[in-house]
Amino acid sequence: MSIAAVSAVSLVAFLGGTRVATAQESDPAPKSCDGVRLTGELPVPAPGQAVSGQITIGADCKPEPVSVQHGPASARSARTATAAGHQLRGWNEMYDCCNIRMTGLYTASSWDTANGRVTTAGTTATQEWNREPWDAGWSLTSQTAKDDCVTDCAEVNSEAHADFAYQGVFDPTGDWYNNTHHSYVQLKADGTASCRFDVELRHTFVGWNWRYGCE
Repeated sequence: MSIAAVSAVSLVAFLGGTRVATAQESDPAPKSCDGVRLTGELPVPAPGQAVSGQITIGADCKPEPVSVQHGPASARSARTATAAGHQLRGWNEMYDCCNIRMTGLYTASSWDTANGRVTTAGTTATQEWNREPWDAGWSLTSQTAKDDCVTDCAEVNSEAHADFAYQGVFDPTGDWYNNTHHSYVQLKADGTASCRFDVELRHTFVGWNWRYGCE
């Protein structure tokens, strides 16, 4: 990755509700929790490095403090960094309490700069989700992605969204769990960038954890 670091880390989590879901109220040690919205913002790290955040739903159904980590970029990022111009990869993932990835939204951005302008730019978005062996589990229900400018730009703001629904062994109705991921990147003419992420969960479960980052 050929991006310079920008700004300090700023991360916030907002709880949409702490009441335990009705379906679990008879359980003396309830595990299921109300919906939540989590937000994270990260500076792009130095070339060859990655920065990531993680928020876990605690035993009291509240998001635990953000854990931020810095480290080397992945092998995937190292392969794309040889391309011309600037490169940025982002991830926005939701894991269950057994560390199985349920849903994920991923972005890959590239841009070239000259004379104080972004000459060309583009961001692609992909989605991944977990299926259960009996043709059940998570499904992608909608996805969108757009750039506000792609040629001769002062800066480029890209956003991607993905909505996932669940129907399977933990909820045969398909009405209980829903994860909506949002990813935003800003690409600048000086070669710097920033990334911001949101996830909205219709219901959560103790131990679920949200992982996001960029490199």
